[in-house]
Amino acid sequence: MHVIGAVGRNFNDADTYESLLKQKVLPELKKLEGYRGGYVLRNDGPREVEFVVVNLFDSLDAVKRFAGDNHTTAVFEPEATRLLSRIEPRATHYDVRANTVAVETLKPSSFKDTDL
Repeated sequence: MHVIGAVGRNFNDADTYESLLKQKVLPELKKLEGYRGGYVLRNDGPREVEFVVVNLFDSLDAVKRFAGDNHTTAVFEPEATRLLSRIEPRATHYDVRANTVAVETLKPSSFKDTDL
């Protein structure tokens, strides 16, 4: 399994960006061949909100089908780019070497199916 991570920061409109991820970006990613799920991580800091979006794919080939040949460049929806004050231009890639987390343990009762 292959993982990519992208980082974005937001000063004013973090809730709107989070909603965009949940309502548009993640549902579109779910349609991709080789996509295995992802995480939206949020840190409400004292001056800005930082998001780390982690997506899991079957392989690097699946990542390339999603991101193109220049797969180390972070991919953001145009609307997301407008909402973020800073974007890390490079996506970080990892190979998953171990996993002890079951999907059921990641889904708090307050989440809706559309949230994941």
